[in-house]
Amino acid sequence: MAKSALLKSSLAKKYWMAFTGLFLCLFLVGHLFGNLQLLIPVSEGARDQFNEYALFMTTNPAVKVLSYLTYISIIFHAIDGILLTLHNRKARPQGYVSFKPSTNTMWSSRNMGVLGTVILAFIVVHMTMFWGEMKFGGLDDTVYTTANGEEVKDLYTLTIKTFQDAQYGLLWAIAYAVAMLAIGFHLSHGFSSGFQSLGVNHPKYNGFIKKFGFAFAVLVPLAFAVIPFYIHFVLEKI
Repeated sequence: MAKSALLKSSLAKKYWMAFTGLFLCLFLVGHLFGNLQLLIPVSEGARDQFNEYALFMTTNPAVKVLSYLTYISIIFHAIDGILLTLHNRKARPQGYVSFKPSTNTMWSSRNMGVLGTVILAFIVVHMTMFWGEMKFGGLDDTVYTTANGEEVKDLYTLTIKTFQDAQYGLLWAIAYAVAMLAIGFHLSHGFSSGFQSLGVNHPKYNGFIKKFGFAFAVLVPLAFAVIPFYIHFVLEKI
């Protein structure tokens, strides 16, 4: 009975990891499309466009529901990852000291815990610097009125100045790129394994899922990583 209960618990954790992980992949795509607006030149109305997008993302009821689902997914995904790591350690009778990983396994699959920790730390810092400032920080003195009469906090200027800062801007861009590298490695294993955990495991589809997952793991984090360097080196100063 104990083994059966443990097996069910482990399977439940894997299902949760799969569901929350794939949902967060969708979130990454949506977040990327929003952030790509930062590449628009300031002279072409980028400030208004990005701030109105930020206003929509923080006030629209449907988006708020999705936001809460995202926060919950991140928490559950992190907790599940920790619990699965602890379970896998206990499942090896001789521990990690004598464990030799198979040469057939990817580096990312053997270090999902480390990658997840780096990503979680990035999320905390990222949310504090931008979302936290937007919701609770000192942006109230930079409110301006848009064409539709709504008051908007100037998140655009905060973001641009962070990465254009002469002293720390490049360091923030490098740190952002390191976090995106961790996300890329995490996705390179997690994307396809998420489908397998949900039972989508068939020779007819596995090849496509792995190729699509690899492309997703490279292109999405790369697109995110390019943005702060473009802001620092190319975008006109504000």
